[in-house]
Amino acid sequence: MSLTFHWFLPTSGDSRHVVGGGHGTPVNAAGGDRPPTVDYLGQIARAAEHVGFAGALTPTGAWCEDAWLTTAMIARHTERLKFLVAFRPGLISPTLAAQMATTYQRQTGGRLLLNVVTGGESREQRAYGDTLDKDARYARTDEFLGVVRGLWRGGTVDHAGEHLRIERARLTRLPEPVPRIYFGGSSAAAGPVAARHADVYLTWGEPPAQVAEKIAWVRGLAEAEGRRLRFGVRLHVITRDTSEQAWAEAGRLLSGFGAEEVAAAQRTLRLSESEGQRRMLDLHGGTRDNLEIHPGLWAGIGLVRGGAGTALVGSHDEVAGLVEEYRAVGVEEFVLSGYPHLEEAYWFGENVLPRLAARGLWSRPGHPAPEPAAAPAVPVGAR
Repeated sequence: MSLTFHWFLPTSGDSRHVVGGGHGTPVNAAGGDRPPTVDYLGQIARAAEHVGFAGALTPTGAWCEDAWLTTAMIARHTERLKFLVAFRPGLISPTLAAQMATTYQRQTGGRLLLNVVTGGESREQRAYGDTLDKDARYARTDEFLGVVRGLWRGGTVDHAGEHLRIERARLTRLPEPVPRIYFGGSSAAAGPVAARHADVYLTWGEPPAQVAEKIAWVRGLAEAEGRRLRFGVRLHVITRDTSEQAWAEAGRLLSGFGAEEVAAAQRTLRLSESEGQRRMLDLHGGTRDNLEIHPGLWAGIGLVRGGAGTALVGSHDEVAGLVEEYRAVGVEEFVLSGYPHLEEAYWFGENVLPRLAARGLWSRPGHPAPEPAAAPAVPVGAR
């Protein structure tokens, strides 16, 4: 089966250096010397579409622009690219979310994917008027997605749960196609919700062995529900013509982190309620020592950025090999990013994707996967 690759739209700003922000970081951490205008984000989206990415993730949070509005505007500047819109169930009615998704599909020709983010930080949720604790938020997400799925099936939905009450809800039009639901979460409360409702379970970029354990956990829960999920991983990437050039770029990014900046970011991130964020922090321990936590997997970005904090680093062949390592443990979808996002989309798309295509692991969206290259013929008598 062909692997699926998505890129990232930096709606908090972009730069040639690592931009703060991400899960669990302060609102004022966002920034960068390339503002997230529709024009600039449109350039990134067109680049991603041009080189063969299937979609682009747009984040959610107080530190970035709204994903629904931003991608709706950018969609007019692209033709095929899908938009993986992140949103939080606690901040919107399930009926309205189902209706918005229907409208989005109709107006874009079916280019919406949904990244459901329960919300890992109570302090940020309270800023939006949401006072539930973390476990209760997951329980509400469970109810929310049950209502949304029921509406997308075309039924009239009545729901009286602990957190949501819906009466005689029905859509006049249904989404075509029904958007895939992407869902992440490493806590005990997250797994059952993913098993019941997700189409794709996403994890941040831990080493392959740890990702394999998480996949086995969620796969088992899904099988108990009679469901089968796809699995994806969220990573940054630094790929260059040689390994030395790639690691030099990683070193350049690392040199931009001051000691005070790292310490301040780590203090804030250590307050996070997210189990996934805790696992990211444990990969590097808040220090610059031993940041290569698996061959070619670098945890340096997580020193100053919340959420996804690891990067694939190496030559194009080495990065393609790392992709294969994740595929071997069950990963089928990759959500990637790099600084700056415009240039890095070309580095990966023009150099790594063709190598994966040659191995029969990827095909450009809308095209069949090529057969793996045959071994070169050996002249008679040359053995």
